Amino acid sequence: MRLLVSTLMILFVASMGWAAELGDDGLHKTVWMRNTFKDMREDLASANAEGKRLMILVEQRGCIYCNKMHEEVFPVPDIRQYIIDHYFVVQLNMFGDLPVTDFDGQTLPEKQMARKWRLMFTPTLIFLPEHVPAGKTVPEAAVTIKQPDVWKFGSGVITHPGIPI
Repeated sequence: MRLLVSTLMILFVASMGWAAELGDDGLHKTVWMRNTFKDMREDLASANAEGKRLMILVEQRGCIYCNKMHEEVFPVPDIRQYIIDHYFVVQLNMFGDLPVTDFDGQTLPEKQMARKWRLMFTPTLIFLPEHVPAGKTVPEAAVTIKQPDVWKFGSGVITHPGIPI
């Protein structure tokens, strides 16, 4: 019996290394997410300096679709590498309190910025162009905003017509 319990404990602890890491805010954390001051103007400049596109990933604690993306999609080697090679990813918490500065200069807590941007679902992926005209907001400047109603989950890959991931 002790051997069985010991074996199960070892397997449980070993499997924890494969689980997606959760931060103090309850959101999944990856090595390719950037820890920034969440000033969209600065983040866009940083993305451009690296030759990448800015992607804002909006999530919330307990989101089953966010969990599915982090457990089944983002770990796929080709997808993970594509994100690392092409995107500067900034994560926002739909109900968070950290300050976010929009391209128009307005600073609000994450939850108020999500309302300003009229975001209703998570995960939401916002893809930005290389240049944003003065005075534009994130949704006005976005190349595309993808929310769960348009994602197709299958075979561990998120696909959407016309959007390379």
